[in-house]
Amino acid sequence: MPSKYWSDFVQGLDPYVPGEQPKQQDLIKLNTNENPYPPSPKVVEVLNQDAVKLLRLYPDPSNSLLKTAIANYYNMDLGNVSVGNGSDEILAFAFQAFFKQRLPILFPDITYGFYTVYCGLFDIDYTQIPLADDFSIKLSDYQRENGGVIFANPNAPTGIGKSLQSIEVLLQSNTESVVIVDEAYVDFGAESAASLVGRYPNLLVVQTLSKSRSLAGSRVGFALGSTVLIEALEKVKNSFNPYSVDRLAEAAAVAAIDDVAYFEQCCAKIIKTRQWVSEQLESLGFEVLPSQANFVLIRPTSISAPELFTQLRQHNIVVRFFKKPRIDAYIRVTIGSDNEMIALVDALKEILLQRR
Repeated sequence: MPSKYWSDFVQGLDPYVPGEQPKQQDLIKLNTNENPYPPSPKVVEVLNQDAVKLLRLYPDPSNSLLKTAIANYYNMDLGNVSVGNGSDEILAFAFQAFFKQRLPILFPDITYGFYTVYCGLFDIDYTQIPLADDFSIKLSDYQRENGGVIFANPNAPTGIGKSLQSIEVLLQSNTESVVIVDEAYVDFGAESAASLVGRYPNLLVVQTLSKSRSLAGSRVGFALGSTVLIEALEKVKNSFNPYSVDRLAEAAAVAAIDDVAYFEQCCAKIIKTRQWVSEQLESLGFEVLPSQANFVLIRPTSISAPELFTQLRQHNIVVRFFKKPRIDAYIRVTIGSDNEMIALVDALKEILLQRR
């Protein structure tokens, strides 16, 4: 309820609504794209009593250990890396640093909901570019004058990715504004644009450790870009909160990044499970969009999406329904463990059987 104490600015905000975090313990939670597997065992090792004792001290404002781990993983210099509390904070800094321009920024009409929220928060003009009929991003439509470009690769909530070649074609034609590639889900089958950072000074690649490295509860994200872009991000960050990544989060992130074998093993398991469940869903008559993320967007053909969402909840399975144009006939399903996906398929079979 609006209050007389609120500013006009606050009353005009339309905030982002995250996925439900239910308190019920026996639910199969497939609604917020969390990793079904725990963090690397190396994370457990570093979150010890010694780490807790150090919480009396402020963290390193430069987060040099974390930046070094990221730089080494991507074979870059420290000056090409910025870190923050999740990729959402990095994106907030980037919108302020690069997108407050004379021309509107461009992003898809169906994508991560925070983009429009940040535009409202930071008073940024924007134009939404419609996805193609098959829900793919048509990057040729972005070759026009703009104040910046941002898109998720793979896109959310569709899961459809763009090739590295198509991203480079956009970068070659769009040299006067910043292009941000939001790679929250890239480790599940898409191609990262990180390899292009050295060739395109206007490219910023943003990633998170929440998904593929199982650290959603730690809120750690990072950006890769030219030193010019990273300097601007750091300038905004240090004008807001130089101590943004805390000691425990940094220690966990470094350990997770260093354990490459475990990271690759978990990603491979999720990709394999995604393939299996996609085939099962198609055999049940669902339309399944081709996904390179840790979720699938599916359209039921014999039951409405809202009704299926409700029916699954009655089976103690929580998925995501977006009441938005073009995708309100779909539900999004996070790829869980094998047992969770088997339970999902069994529940769907039961729901569909009852409707015959």
